[in-house]
Amino acid sequence: MTQREAREPSRDRLVVERVGDGRRFWTETVGTFPPVYGERWIEREGRSFRGWSPSRSKLAAALDVGWEGPIPQEGETWLYLGAATGTTASHVADLVGPKGAVYVVEKSPRPFQKLLVLAERWPNLLPILADARSLEEEPYPPRMVDGLYADLPQPDQVDIVLRSARRFLRERGTVLMALKTASMGRDLSAPLHLEQAERHLGRFLTLERTARLAPWHRGHYFIGGEARPGFENLDLAASPPPGSPEPEPRSPHPRREGRGRGPRSDRESGRWVPRPARHGRSA
Repeated sequence: MTQREAREPSRDRLVVERVGDGRRFWTETVGTFPPVYGERWIEREGRSFRGWSPSRSKLAAALDVGWEGPIPQEGETWLYLGAATGTTASHVADLVGPKGAVYVVEKSPRPFQKLLVLAERWPNLLPILADARSLEEEPYPPRMVDGLYADLPQPDQVDIVLRSARRFLRERGTVLMALKTASMGRDLSAPLHLEQAERHLGRFLTLERTARLAPWHRGHYFIGGEARPGFENLDLAASPPPGSPEPEPRSPHPRREGRGRGPRSDRESGRWVPRPARHGRSA
């Protein structure tokens, strides 16, 4: 079975339309009206579909920029870390369908209340009020999951994902992660943060090709793959493999001199680049 054939059941619940030079995404919904975040709903041959916006969902953005790795499939059980108010989580619930389930973890009470309301309309969405950092110490989810999705803008986001995956992920399960390099510290540039994350995750996962989520979500990368055999027995605290990048020395912010405008930050590279000259005033 090829990788594309293995993903086909989930793709049946995902419709991709060509619109000019771009694409439009729809998921066959498990939930009921009204929309979650203002997305469009349509009916086709007795099936209800919701528009899936790459600007609002990093998983949709990954598909739009060419992610070729696995995505949630029909009938699977997933653990979602950092669900917030459920925008992407509701689409993951659509992808796994009524026979699947998505355990959604959120630690902040206010967005969690919105998850509870959303779960009343998405019966396969199961909210958990907990901190993803300590989730592996809790008895939930009550069963092993087929996949883990994480969107955690934390400095230790990679370690959080690996600890939860080791605790809850079934053998050869899938890990998908929206990596936010800006949250990982300013001691490394964005490319080096990504390289370090890939080195660490690559010890435990067979990684797919990472997708950069610009222009939809700047400073974010979509990374993931399948758990290696024996993943649950590996030492996550072991030293990084040889060749891991050392932190680059940080340069102080250049002082402005004269009347010209100072330099600006290139957010993608983490380095300072000259600001182009501007003439006149913009409208």
